[in-house]
Amino acid sequence: MRYRALTVAREYGSGGAAVAKIVAARLGWRLLDNTLVQEIARAAQVSPELVRQYDEKVDSWLHRVSRLALWQGAIEGVAGPVGTNIFDAETEAQLAGDLIKEAYAQGQCVIVGRAAQCLLQDKADVFHTFVYAPWDQRVSRIKRRVPECGDAAAEIVNTDKVRAQYVKERFDCVWSDPHLYDLMVSSGLGEAEAAAVIVQAMSFEERL
Repeated sequence: MRYRALTVAREYGSGGAAVAKIVAARLGWRLLDNTLVQEIARAAQVSPELVRQYDEKVDSWLHRVSRLALWQGAIEGVAGPVGTNIFDAETEAQLAGDLIKEAYAQGQCVIVGRAAQCLLQDKADVFHTFVYAPWDQRVSRIKRRVPECGDAAAEIVNTDKVRAQYVKERFDCVWSDPHLYDLMVSSGLGEAEAAAVIVQAMSFEERL
């Protein structure tokens, strides 16, 4: 296969993570999703729960101003404390980016989210996919997966908005732009069927 990595962007509730897991199993490749969270936690020496809190998110404007003041001593008469460790969305994104680049260098990996489709956009040997799904299926999936969520529809809208903001802030890309992807596939076909379409598309050029 000509590709050494696959990125999987996904609508919240589309089952994109499950599709990525199936693809990774079929290809015999490493899956970077929850594993990436664990690796970031180890690198930063923080808990995985804290990493998930900032995963694929952007720090607030106030936090970014405060962070700048802390590190640059921007507040008159106040210098940023030497050796202070801050774990926030910016730190998480930087570590995620480093780990994604390392995973790409090793090859044979399926990377879920984290704007990998933008970070690796200039790599000709990376296949980029976007998984979406019919709205009613997304709502039903979130209700099953997160039963404590009071308003699944609102959670879907908010999560997609946050993911789009992350991609925009980090790379100035539009998350849903079809030109970022080699393939956009609906999991309304079924998660296994969507995975099969991705695997087939990745091998298509070899059969020409």
